[in-house]
Order: sequence, then structure tokens, then C-alpha cells
Amino acid sequence: MDARLKRLVGNTLIFTAGKFISKLLVFFMMPLYTACLSEAQYSTADLITQLANLLIPLACLGISEGIFRNAAAKQGDKEAFFSSGVALLGLGTLGFLLLSPLLLLLEYFAPYLWLIVLFVLCANFHSVCSQYICAIGKTKIFALQGIVNTALNIGFNLLFLLGFGMKIEGYVLSVVCADLVTTLALIALCRLWRAFSVKKISGTLMKELLRFSLPLIPTTVFWWITGVSDRYLVARMRSDTENGLYAAAYKIPTLLTYMVSVFNEAWRLSAVRESDDPKACADFFSQVFRYYVAVVFVGGAFLIAFAKVCSVILFADSYYEAWLYVPILVIATVFTSFDSFLATAYFTKKKTMASFYTSMAGAVLNIVLNLIWIPVWGAVGASLATFASYFTVFVLRAATMHYFIRFNMQIPKIALNTLLLGGMVVIMMIEPPLWVLWIGICTAVVAACNVPALLSMLKALPEMAKMRFKR
Repeated sequence: MDARLKRLVGNTLIFTAGKFISKLLVFFMMPLYTACLSEAQYSTADLITQLANLLIPLACLGISEGIFRNAAAKQGDKEAFFSSGVALLGLGTLGFLLLSPLLLLLEYFAPYLWLIVLFVLCANFHSVCSQYICAIGKTKIFALQGIVNTALNIGFNLLFLLGFGMKIEGYVLSVVCADLVTTLALIALCRLWRAFSVKKISGTLMKELLRFSLPLIPTTVFWWITGVSDRYLVARMRSDTENGLYAAAYKIPTLLTYMVSVFNEAWRLSAVRESDDPKACADFFSQVFRYYVAVVFVGGAFLIAFAKVCSVILFADSYYEAWLYVPILVIATVFTSFDSFLATAYFTKKKTMASFYTSMAGAVLNIVLNLIWIPVWGAVGASLATFASYFTVFVLRAATMHYFIRFNMQIPKIALNTLLLGGMVVIMMIEPPLWVLWIGICTAVVAACNVPALLSMLKALPEMAKMRFKR
């Protein structure tokens, strides 16, 4: 097997052992959330965390991505980039604290200002520390800290929600406390104070980091608009109760998101390190994307097929209707996954402006469609708008990808699988006679279309398990 692919699969296995398992444990906390929080309370807690997620890149100037990209490269002084990045994070944090009282103008969030500020600050410092240790090759520690963070999150959830009955505040504060403790543990375990040196803070490197990172900030904002703004609009134009169901429905497609995000951590690290040779890089992208397409479509098909079952298992009875939104959100998540893969090409080639323009197009379309469809179809309209936006971003990125990395994008296979998943969504929504049989047939066909790629990938795993990684 290609050494690059071995390294990629090895890192993916390490991250899977940590990050995916961690996220899966949080996923199975849904019964606790839906039991302890009403639909309206869950809606509010979700909107608070999503607003905080929007503010995170603004407060840190997007610098964690810049630190990762430059520290992961083969050349360059990693500690100098870390030191300069931390200095920029400090400046961004100071600016955020000075401007944070402006959030009081948002009446809905005013009572939770302190929570939002703590969430943003702890998340940023955790992100910078964890991304740096990942970039310098400490992937096992990176995976372990994900497990620790999740265990702490679960423990604080049990303490705050069940022990103290803190409801919305407990839901958010559990994430804050978990991030804080994990960050302190990373600093102590990896002795990150040794990586930071005032003498290594460089104005030149700070400018280089900002040139790379600043275009990612509006990109992240646009991505947030595409993926999250619909929840605010559903809450405003419909009700907090309907948005609570919609926010809960999002949790099932996140199973696919979790799986893909784990791979993307490893993939981004490998792509950066193999970016020097254009032809070899293109071949590497082609090989990996073939496997990626197969896993994403098969995973999406099974999530659509078992949407009702997952809803029964994960949600309290009052949340059961949330399953209606799941099939469309799953196919939207499929294209989010492809968008993220293609974004790696921009990231690798340091062409972040291309990511900016395509994500802006998706965000604008999302807002327009939400304003048209939510008043008519409610959360179903929001999920359709989300799918249309992610699909549009994929088309734009696919059409322009040859300017950056020329690789086989598997377009015929993507088109066929998309039609099959679209058919499954329609069948689930209208439930015609023998609909269970038709869903089973479509799922089997999707799996059959992707068997060669899956088998090829599975054959590689035993070889990978024998490899030893020097860290």
C-alpha cells in the first residue's frame, strides 16, 4: 500500500479511537437532554451554543487553523508559529471581551451573556492547544484528549442537569468546564509553556498567519449561516417548540458528520504534508476521494433508512416527530461532507479566498430559501434550504477544483447515489404502500454501487493495524 495512504489510515484509526468514540458518547446523551429539557428549553440551549460557535472564530481571528496549517508543514519553525499564534489569540480575546457587552442588544441572549463569553474563551484556548499538538505529530495525545474532554462533558452534564437541575445553564456550562479542564491538562501534559516564547513572536509570522486565517473567518460565518441560521429563523417565524424538534433532528445526521470529521482531521494532516508534488497530490486525492464517496453515501443511506428507529431510541416521546426532518438533513449532511473534503484542497494550497466565495454563495442562497420556504413548510422548508445550499456549494467547488488540484471527482457515481438517496427521502416522507420494502431495496442498491471501493478500503485495514507510528 502507498505509504501516504498507510499514514492517512493510521491517523484515521487513531482519531477514530478518540474523537469518534468521544462524539458518539455525547450523541447518546440525547435521551438525557430530551428528558431533562423541554422542546423550548432545548431550543434555547442549542441556539446559545450555536451563537457561541459563530463567535469563536471571530474572537480568535481564526488563528487555530493558521497554527495547524503552518505547524503541520514539513518546513518552518513550529514553535515560532505557535508563539505568534498565541499572541494573536490574546489580542483577539481582548477585543472580544471589550466588545462582548454588545451582545446585550440581543434581548433573547442577554440573560446568558456570561455563558456565551465563557464558552467562546474556553473553546478557543482548547482549540489552539489541541490543534497544535495534532500538527506536530502527537496524534495519540490528540485522540486521548478528545476522550477526556467527552468524559468530562458527560460528567458535568450529569452533575449540572441531574444533580443541580440547572437546565439551560447546565447544558452549556458542562461544555465550558470540560474545555477548560482539558486545556489545562494539555498544557501540563505536553508542556506547552515551553513551546511558547516571547522571543519567538514575530510580526512577519503574525502577518502570514493572518493572511491565511482571516479569509477563513467570513468563510466560517457563511458556513454557520448555511448550517445554523435556519434554527433561529424557525424559532422566530414558527416557534421554539418546532425549533426544538428541528434541533433534535439534527443530532441523527451528526453521526455521519462525526465519522467524516474524524477522517478529515487525519486527511487534512496528510494532505498538507503531501502537497509539494502536484501530480502525486492529485493521485492521492483521487484515491482517497473514491473511498470517501463510498463511505459517505452508504452511511447516509442507512441513516435515512433507520431515521424512525433512531428517533425512538434517542428521543423522548414528545420529540418523536423530529424524525420527519431527518431524511432531508441526512442528504444535506452528505453534501456537507463533500464540501469539507473539497475545502481541504483550498486549505492545502493556501487558497482560502476560494473557500470564502463558494461558502458565501451557499449562505446567501440559504437565507433566501429559508425566508421563502419556512413560512410555508416550517422546519421541512428549512431542511430543504439547507440541502439546496450545501449542494450548490458542492457544484461550485467541483466546477472550479481543477484550478487547484486535478483529481477524479467520481461525478457519475455521485450523481447515481444522489438520485437513490433522493428517492429514499421521498419514500420516507410520503410512505407509499410497501415503503419499507422500497427503502430496503434502495439501501441495498446504494451499498452495491459502493462495494468495490469499500472492499478495497477494508483490505487495507489489516495491513494498517501492523504499522507502528513514531510520534
